[in-house]
Order: sequence, then structure tokens, then C-alpha cells
Amino acid sequence: MKRILIAHFGTLLAFLILDGVWLGVLMGPTYREWLGPLMLDTPVLGPAIAFYLLYGAGVVFFGVMPALRVQRLSHATLCSGLLGLIAYGTYDLTNWATLQGWPAQLALVDHAWGTVVSALAGTAGYLAVRKFA
Repeated sequence: MKRILIAHFGTLLAFLILDGVWLGVLMGPTYREWLGPLMLDTPVLGPAIAFYLLYGAGVVFFGVMPALRVQRLSHATLCSGLLGLIAYGTYDLTNWATLQGWPAQLALVDHAWGTVVSALAGTAGYLAVRKFA
């Protein structure tokens, strides 16, 4: 149980920091321009917290823990990135396919970001367990 908690904490910490920089500093204005009135001025915290906790658990379950069993950092990175590719792809490609005015560039950029941030967060979770457990 200790390893799972450390993995979840390390994964979430990395994900929150990276996503915070991405959404708050690097791409926030661009997302606002692409989404226009669809984007809220302030996110609704309940669903955001639920997403991060649930998604972090998914990265730990599908990326970090299997990698710890085989003792391979690359496994954590690859499997976590693959989860990001699938999960963000589901969201972005479905929105692109079904929502009027959903920008193609948003779907592609966000899909790529989800893959990268998931891979990095899973890597951080793996390293946290290796260091602290």
C-alpha cells in the first residue's frame, strides 16, 4: 500500500506541476483563443479534482505498478504515455468529430500534450517509489 500511495503522490505532483505550467502559462491564452466562449473564466474545482485523482490512479495502475514489477523505468514511461495517447485521444478526437467549431489544431496539440504529460507523470511516479519506498 505504501508503494501505491508514493506512486500516486509522485505521479499527481508531477502531473499537476506540468499541467499547471502548460495550461496556466504556455497554452492558456491559446486554448482561450481556440475555444472562445466555451472556456470558463475559472475552472469548476470538483470535476477538476476528480479528473486528476482518477487519471493519476490510472497512470499508477497501468503504467507505474507494472513497471515496478519488471523494474524498468522505460516501461513506466511507455505504458503511461500509451494511456495518455488513448485517453486524451478519446477526448480530443471525439470532440473534434462531434462538436461544431472544435479546432483541429486543439485536438492535435492537446492529444500530443496528454501523451507527453502522462509519460512524464508515470516516470515521476516510478522514480518516487524507487527513491522513497
